[in-house]
Amino acid sequence: MPISPSLAPSPASPPRVARDRRADLYVALAALALALWVTSGLWRDPNVRTITVNSSDQALFEWLLAFGGHALTHGENPFFTYLINVPDGVNLAVNTSITVYAAVFAPLTYLIGPPATFLVILTLNLVATALAWYWLLSRHLVRSPLAAAVGALFIAFSPGMVSHANAHLNWTAGWLVPLLVWRVFALRRREHLLRNGVVLGVLVAVAFSIAAEGLFFTALALGVFLAVWALHPARRAEARAALPSLLRGLAVTAVVAGVLLAYPLWLHFAGPQRFHGTGFDAVIHSEDVASFGAYPRRSLAGEVGLGTWLAPNPTEENSFFGVPLLVLAVACFVALWRRADPGRRATLWAIGVTAVVFAVLSLGPEAKVDGRRTDLLMPFDLVGQLPVVNAALPARLALVVTPMIGLLLAYAIDQLRAHPPRRRSTRLAWGIGFAAALVPLVPTPLLTVEREPIPGFITAGTWREYVSPGGVLTPVPLTLDIYPDGQRWQAYALAHRQGEFAIPSGFFLGPGGPDGRGRIGPVPRPFGALVDQAGRYGLVPIITEGSITEARADLRYWRVEIVVLPDRVHGAKYDVHEDAVRRTVTALLGEPQRVDDVWLWRVPPA
Repeated sequence: MPISPSLAPSPASPPRVARDRRADLYVALAALALALWVTSGLWRDPNVRTITVNSSDQALFEWLLAFGGHALTHGENPFFTYLINVPDGVNLAVNTSITVYAAVFAPLTYLIGPPATFLVILTLNLVATALAWYWLLSRHLVRSPLAAAVGALFIAFSPGMVSHANAHLNWTAGWLVPLLVWRVFALRRREHLLRNGVVLGVLVAVAFSIAAEGLFFTALALGVFLAVWALHPARRAEARAALPSLLRGLAVTAVVAGVLLAYPLWLHFAGPQRFHGTGFDAVIHSEDVASFGAYPRRSLAGEVGLGTWLAPNPTEENSFFGVPLLVLAVACFVALWRRADPGRRATLWAIGVTAVVFAVLSLGPEAKVDGRRTDLLMPFDLVGQLPVVNAALPARLALVVTPMIGLLLAYAIDQLRAHPPRRRSTRLAWGIGFAAALVPLVPTPLLTVEREPIPGFITAGTWREYVSPGGVLTPVPLTLDIYPDGQRWQAYALAHRQGEFAIPSGFFLGPGGPDGRGRIGPVPRPFGALVDQAGRYGLVPIITEGSITEARADLRYWRVEIVVLPDRVHGAKYDVHEDAVRRTVTALLGEPQRVDDVWLWRVPPA
């Protein structure tokens, strides 16, 4: 893109390369500072503190990091495991297995432990997302480093990204998106077609491992964007000329990604313990119309009481741009449109259509307005039952709107820098507009809290005296998303090379939901239900001879050797009544032993 004379440096100014490198450094420092600020609560003590609103997902990703490293170093299958959900096992290819992260960071996991490695990856995700978008913008799309910096930092620390920073290592890996976009557009060139296709194929395989849902959304967004761009009269000839190269490059990409992902894809669609759809309600996990103009809770606006509760939970504030930013985005679009040539208008039109399409799809099958459901059916209702689409949460489609707004902001600042308004009042109005839109969205640190420690019975390795190699133990309550202790214990044992023990149940997605859909964890059995009731409500359920028989049959079905209750159980959603749990298990299995800092029951033989 040629530089206009008005942007040419004066003889006294430093060379552009030096200025760009200095700008690069400033953006990198700003991204690192913001990432450390957002995650600062965890950095106080990574092994003790957990994210308040989503400690279950944090425990799950810690387990995935420990298991992935263990599988790599022990030659085990990283995509399927029998260490949880005994005896059926878990298909990790259908879950978010982050296999690439687990492999790359395995040395760090063994060195500093899964919780600290989790925090390092989370922080790096935010930094890398900002830097990747800044690189794409500054090197390929805009001339002004300031424009690239504002667009990149907005995208990386947008309400949706900060919301998913509540323990989602997959969704915070936003650095994958600009790289995928860059490599797709590289396929337009006839030269190096094979190399470009291979690079994109490898990148697709990496993205599938880390964030398969994000990869799917990126592909959909690129499809919509390119279709709208190519159909514009000003770009049809260019699109027609580039189409053969693009298709040949995509064919190479498909072959490379298909080879690399052949086994994971087979497991995903045809392997054991697979399922279709999810156990999440698409109406609940969809965006509210009002959420686009609302403010997120983890922001300066949220700190002064302007946050709302329109999201299904604090990790799914996927839009929440605030009215000023929506107004600014429209103003940027109009200002850019007025000065754009036909070719640039094709790009703006594609940005606008993509943003609107995904905003509407994110509303799910049934529109909600300010928390109230309406009878108005939405476009997602027509596509929500399609394969693959039925496994996605519609609310997350709003995440595609964020980079569209970021592009508009970057393009607008770039134009304002290249052609400053003549009137001082106009320049002031733009400055006030950007400040009013972006300052309220400056993120605040994630909420954290201390979680119950892993008992010494596990950390000291005492468990090996009571469990045969590869045998089964279970904490009580049984491990689920609301009781993540079992997988935390297992992650510790794997990362500290203590050996393997298996657990029944677990936090995972598997079959067994209504209408053949997926569900969180296995289908409940009597023993787990009784203990859950005691832990949840603090009341010992009525225990009969039938209850005892069923409970012991469950434990033998799982091949459990010992049942373990620590003094303090971590409840991800509510406090656990340990005393009621102890009395319930005692009624089922008899008096426990006191070993180290846990209560222990040996499972009687049949």
